[in-house]
Amino acid sequence: MAEVTEHLSTPLADRYRIERRLGEGGMATVYLAEDVKHDRKVALKVLRPELAAVLGADRFVQEIKTTAQLQHPHILPLYDSGSTTTLNGGGTELLYYVMPYIQGETLRAKLDREVQLGIDEAVKITTEVADALQYAHEHGVIHRDIKPENILLHDGRVMVADFGIALAVSAAGGGRMTETGLSLGTPHYMSPEQATADRHITNRSDIFSLGSVLFEMLTGELPHTGSSAQAIIFKIVSDEARPVRELRKAVPPHVAAAVAKAVEKLPADRFENAKAFADALDTPGLTSSVAALAPRSRRFVVPALARSGRTG
Repeated sequence: MAEVTEHLSTPLADRYRIERRLGEGGMATVYLAEDVKHDRKVALKVLRPELAAVLGADRFVQEIKTTAQLQHPHILPLYDSGSTTTLNGGGTELLYYVMPYIQGETLRAKLDREVQLGIDEAVKITTEVADALQYAHEHGVIHRDIKPENILLHDGRVMVADFGIALAVSAAGGGRMTETGLSLGTPHYMSPEQATADRHITNRSDIFSLGSVLFEMLTGELPHTGSSAQAIIFKIVSDEARPVRELRKAVPPHVAAAVAKAVEKLPADRFENAKAFADALDTPGLTSSVAALAPRSRRFVVPALARSGRTG
């Protein structure tokens, strides 16, 4: 890790002063840094070396430009992106992107501390994330990695981070992504179509992931669990999530029905868009009749790809 920091600090010295490591996710290591030119704190995210090794720097930077165009109150903006090789003219190549540093906490940290959230708070967080998703989807950007770690809470406001990063990495890597052994997406929150490496991912995949996050906020449990990523993926594509009200009776029927619809196995059975999901959470009766009529024996067909353990 010290070697990575050294390779990063030298070429970025005139732009960013790295202060400390904040954490590490599935795709990137996050550092707190000082934006020297603008005198502000930023979160500098460095893609894992094994990812950078199979991604073309130019392609990654080109793909990530779409994210830079997103401007929304609940979307953490992209400040900058690039390659240390481009800046340094050689040496170890590290791909990075820069976002604002938010002095709050992630939803993951809050859930680790509180386990379950108040129903109104959980619905509010979900509604604000859905608002961000609706905007992004209308601009052709699917998040692909909605999870508590990417939902930031600051002064009562929700911010969604890493919009389009998974897509940029996937597009830049093309068919070589399997060389990394990394999954683009967190298994617990993956939609069945993501889990089975379906090439056709739509906005309804994000709705499934957000529904899974809401499930956890309300119940303190994940919709699907397992001893390994492969076991979790198998359950996502084959098992129905338990009804929310079996785990927490205080959840209003319309909220429970909205969660059930959001995490349907088949994309066509979920909400058409994120706004419809948010509206259902806010409007008693909007989804309850639909949920009551929906057969609960549906199963998503598991192709051979899922059985092999590949997730993207």
